[in-house]
Amino acid sequence: MNGGEIDRIPVNQLMQRYGLVKSAVYKRLNDLGIDPQKVGNKSYVNAEQLRLLDDLHQFIKSGGTMPEFLESRGIQPAQNSSSGNSPGLSTIQPDVPDVIDLVSAIAAQFANRLQPPPPEPDPLAYYQKLEDAARNGWLMRTSEIADLLDLSISEMQYYGDRFSEAGFTFTKSGYRSGGETAWKVSKERS
Repeated sequence: MNGGEIDRIPVNQLMQRYGLVKSAVYKRLNDLGIDPQKVGNKSYVNAEQLRLLDDLHQFIKSGGTMPEFLESRGIQPAQNSSSGNSPGLSTIQPDVPDVIDLVSAIAAQFANRLQPPPPEPDPLAYYQKLEDAARNGWLMRTSEIADLLDLSISEMQYYGDRFSEAGFTFTKSGYRSGGETAWKVSKERS
């Protein structure tokens, strides 16, 4: 574990983290193709999976949908309907807690939609972040650069080992924790 990074987190803590009911958390895990690691009687997600879940949560909070998020990240939707039954839907009578979880999930979705939209972000703030990274010699993850430049990770794969954008040059420089490519950021000089 590096400098305060989370190695893994129990799945049962995700409900509180995102303000969701259990069924909604498991739906997100399923849609993202995340299979939590079972240790004893607890299930865990690792740091990389947690970052993906956090990114999805922010995306949905800002008005996006699961299919849009999957497309933006180049993730193929989970294929669970081969048997004709979708997960969570059954022709048998559900248990009362399952119905309560479903109603709670629906109520949470409506409550999220009734909240006022977040304030408009500063459209130039990403320049400051790139400037800081270049000045301090920080190595940034692919996902961080993709987020700052409003690119998908799959788009960045087409750029190769070096590319320029927004007055900065990005050069592959190894790997960061979680196996993501590390990029050196330098400022282009005229």
